Amino acid sequence: MGIINRVFDKKGAPVLAGVFVTLFIAESVRRLRKLRQSRIDRIKINSAVAVPSFSLLRLLLLPVMVKLAFITRKNHWGINHQYPANPLFKTIVAFLFLDYTNYLWHRLNHKIPLLWRFHLVHHTDIDLDVSTAFRFHFGELIGSVFFRGACVFISGATPIEVLLYEILFEAETQFHHSNWKLPHAFENRLNKIIVTPRMHGIHHSNVKRETDSNYAVIFSFWDRIHCTIDLDKPQEQIVIGVPSYNDPKEMTSRFLLKLPFTKIRSWDQ
Repeated sequence: MGIINRVFDKKGAPVLAGVFVTLFIAESVRRLRKLRQSRIDRIKINSAVAVPSFSLLRLLLLPVMVKLAFITRKNHWGINHQYPANPLFKTIVAFLFLDYTNYLWHRLNHKIPLLWRFHLVHHTDIDLDVSTAFRFHFGELIGSVFFRGACVFISGATPIEVLLYEILFEAETQFHHSNWKLPHAFENRLNKIIVTPRMHGIHHSNVKRETDSNYAVIFSFWDRIHCTIDLDKPQEQIVIGVPSYNDPKEMTSRFLLKLPFTKIRSWDQ
């Protein structure tokens, strides 16, 4: 679709590339957590896992969501087409709805065993930095087509709102996965609104009750509303990863791509 090319490919992709480079440099200069594995090795592994996932993002997920947005606009379906309001207000409603449902989708990925099989690939990274933002199994992307497509349909978001939200979604995902050490006082204020590296670092802890917190993607207040927020954990005490998948030599791209189709180990096995 032409709108995807104009908005996402020509404008969004360069912005996201710039965000990646900026965060890569920032986390190199001011590192939040010590790394346990070679950064270059992890970038290679995470990039290999990301290739099929991001191909599906561009060739399947985005076209489906944008097509559904065109259908709802044409037929006046969805929440935002049911009331008169300023366009800016409707855009805010669409962004909040899409982000809240992504919070719910993230929780489902942790609670439903079939979905966890695929999301586990993301959590097996034994370090956390901007490259982890790309470490998603293609199976998880396929599952998100149905859920996120339905949410676009229900919301009545316009095609441009869908694409702008996706760009913001991807940029914030890079930011909160980064290993960038922000000034503590500044980050404490910032995470009252959006998810930050320290906040999301707790979500990637190898302690199960800590992993089962901080599910928000962009706006952190969803975790506050649902009492799933956890900020009381010094970063130096956090061990990243899943205890039963803790061998760096095992974490090859081939192993990770096959992982959801194998017998899944218990958390502390």
